[in-house]
Parts: sequence; C-alpha cells; structure tokens
Amino acid sequence: MQAAVDVVNTSLHATNKVAATLFTKDYTISKTNFWPGVIEQAFGHDIDIGSSSGTVHAEVACILAASMTEGASLCVTDPFCPNCAKNIAEAGIKTIYIDHKGFDKDFAARRGDHFKNMSLQVCARAGIAIYQLNRKEKTITPIAEISDDYKPFNDAPVVVGTVASASRAYFLDVISDSRANLAGEKFATALAFDASGKVFSLCAKPHLAVGYSRCIEAPEFQDLTGKYNFILEPVNRLLMNAARLGLKIHAEYLYSSIVPTSRELVNVVGAGLNKLHLGDANSARDPEALSAITQLNNANILTIVTV
Repeated sequence: MQAAVDVVNTSLHATNKVAATLFTKDYTISKTNFWPGVIEQAFGHDIDIGSSSGTVHAEVACILAASMTEGASLCVTDPFCPNCAKNIAEAGIKTIYIDHKGFDKDFAARRGDHFKNMSLQVCARAGIAIYQLNRKEKTITPIAEISDDYKPFNDAPVVVGTVASASRAYFLDVISDSRANLAGEKFATALAFDASGKVFSLCAKPHLAVGYSRCIEAPEFQDLTGKYNFILEPVNRLLMNAARLGLKIHAEYLYSSIVPTSRELVNVVGAGLNKLHLGDANSARDPEALSAITQLNNANILTIVTV
C-alpha cells in the first residue's frame, strides 16, 4: 500500500488522484490514473473520448502493465468503480486492499453507492476478498471475505487457442472461425504472444462479470442510474484475459465485430495499441462509441482497418 501512496500525487488528474499497486510473489508494479500520451497531446485533459474520460484508471493501468495477473493482489488508494471491479475480476486478481483514508475522500463520497451496490457485488461473485488497510495502526479489517471452497460461475470463458505464427493469414482465419462459431453475436478476437514468443488466439463475446451466469441473471442487469452495468464488453475481456494469462496482444492483430465502447477504446490506447480491425465500422453499442472512434482515428491515434 505504501508503494501506491508514494506515487498517488504524481497523478496529473486535478481532482481524483488514484494509485494502485499490483503484486505477486515475483514482482510489484505501481501506477496512477493517467492520460495515455497520445490522447493527452491530441485532446488535453478536459475533452472526453466519446462518453469516456481520456484517462486509464489506476487499477487497469496496473493490469495492462503486469507480467501476469492470475492470483495477484492489488492495493488501491481509493474505493474502486464497478468498471474496474469487472476488469479486476476478469484479470483473475484474488485479493484487494483499500487504504482506509480513501473512504474519507470526496471521490468516495460521490461514488460510495456504486462501490457498495455494484463493486462489492462484482467482487463477491468473482471470489475476490477485500480488506481495508490502515498503515498507521498496522491493521487489516475485512470488508468481504471469501470461502476457500467458493468457485465462481464462468459459463462464457474467453476462448484461447494456439496459432502457428502471427500473420495476417492466420489472423483472418481466426476471425472467420469466430464468425462461424458465434453465429451473428458480437465478439472481439486477437493474436497475442507469451514471453517466449509463442502465439495464441483469443476470442471473447460480451458477458456478465465473472461469477454471474447468463443462464440465471438478466443480461441487462444494471444499477438504477444506468451509469454502470454488470456486462463486460469483448475488447475489455481480451485485454484483461491477456494480462491474466501473461500474454501481450499483438499490435497488428486486434479485431472487433462492431465499434468498441468509448471506455474500451481508451483502454486499447492505454495498452499501447494503435490499430483496430473492425467488422462493421458503423455499428456500436451506443452512438458515443462512434464519436470516440472518429476522434481517435482523425487524430491518428488509432488506425482503423475494415475486415
């Protein structure tokens, strides 16, 4: 936690400075919420990308930069939003520690209901234990503990395959196979590689957060304000599962059947990717996504290739 606190004030956010530290037995990485350099240069800090701010959240920044996140722990300076909760769950993180001072900040006061009503629910379903940590008193207080034998639903896991090489021909084959297998459902797919250079294919469709079953839950399940829902979109699922497995998505080979959401697009840029293949460049979950992709394409931040 001290590592997160040590960097939090380096965040350039004027009002919501947040930091996180992700750690395993092998490594530790700390990040703040940040504007990817290309977004900052093109749009500054005050212009949204579609319906999303131009920032990558600190929790997601850690995940995107990590070597492997399966079973990792995360320290955060503030209570986390439902979108981060979904991403944390998809990345396979198992324990979260929140600095006790975070609950007294203005951000927590404004977003407290979302944390209590959605973030905590998402983590409980995913089997993530949450603790409040007081550095001065050296105490750890449980917020949510998980039974050792709890196993969350995961009835639509990301499909992972092996590919002979990272080439356009293999990439197009993966897209074609995914289209056939998913029969009209929206999806995203990518080629990714591990530390040894071995190439994998990843394919995901939208699904409720880890721990929720589409066979049981209503797919439109969301909070009363409509700001958040419990569905994780395909491109975010690819980004989080690549991190979970210790893979890096190849810069040339990321595909989405429709335009990703504004938040997904910001995360794509935050992951250092600058090319996106699209099945239908005129279709999106919401009109703000079409605005976002136009902004990024016109600013030469994201090259769009229709497939």
